[in-house]
Amino acid sequence: MFITATAPNPLCVALIAQATGSSIHITWGQWALAALLPCLSMLLVMPLVLYFLYPPEIKQTPGAKELARTELAKLGPMRAPEKITLGVLVLMLAIWADLPAWLLGPVFGLDPTTTAVIGLSLLLITGVLGWEDVLKARSAWDTLIWFAALVMMATFLGNLGLTKWFSVSIQGGITHLGLTWQASAAILVLVYFYAHYFFASTTAHVTAMFTAFFAAGIALGTPPMLLGLLLAFSSSLNMSLTHYATGTAPIIFGSGYTTLNEGWVAGAVMSAVNLVLLVLIGSIWWTTLGYILPVNG
Repeated sequence: MFITATAPNPLCVALIAQATGSSIHITWGQWALAALLPCLSMLLVMPLVLYFLYPPEIKQTPGAKELARTELAKLGPMRAPEKITLGVLVLMLAIWADLPAWLLGPVFGLDPTTTAVIGLSLLLITGVLGWEDVLKARSAWDTLIWFAALVMMATFLGNLGLTKWFSVSIQGGITHLGLTWQASAAILVLVYFYAHYFFASTTAHVTAMFTAFFAAGIALGTPPMLLGLLLAFSSSLNMSLTHYATGTAPIIFGSGYTTLNEGWVAGAVMSAVNLVLLVLIGSIWWTTLGYILPVNG
């Protein structure tokens, strides 16, 4: 819902501004307002769809509150390692939110990966974690190895010009069909969205495909602001498609609560539901806000 929610969001904003010669520069407030109604609708509908798709095995937990209070009492007050962990977490969140750069200048901005290394180092130095704890995190090491390979392959798809060729081919095919800009935009968004099955990073996906598809949509007559919002929000919604779609996806899948088949089916179903809500509610909401300019011709 917010530009600062994930790394690709500000990248989308920058690419839209670059492609339009800074005539469209989406602010934090504009993004939040544009996402408000569509995203709230998705938040309300998603639990209902998933409840119908995969009904919970346990539907009543009458003693949940008492159990929670009992377990919390057993834990007792926060100990020093827990306080240190909380402090490191707050520090990392502040750095990820670019607070040092905002307060002290751009030179104090840090890469997200550097921030993660700093957090891990602090936990090791303070003794909260031991090196044996790090080595035992098998799922984390597993994720690091195969996720890095997938990100590298996605990056090379862009470097070798495959995604640009793909978007130009899509544009040429749509032009040949003689469709309206509404139908053309729908095809572009669908292809852009589901192309994420081939990406293991939303940042890599946006870097490789956003500019080309945005330019193709404008050439086909789609209002730039409408297309920009559709592609930008799609860049976040497609994170739920697969168990490798974004950096957090393998960690969530690694919790073991769902099977691979369940995750993919739920992702496919919710992608269709979310896209319908985004287009139907979003287009009406954005028109009401005055974000969508009319197309000449």
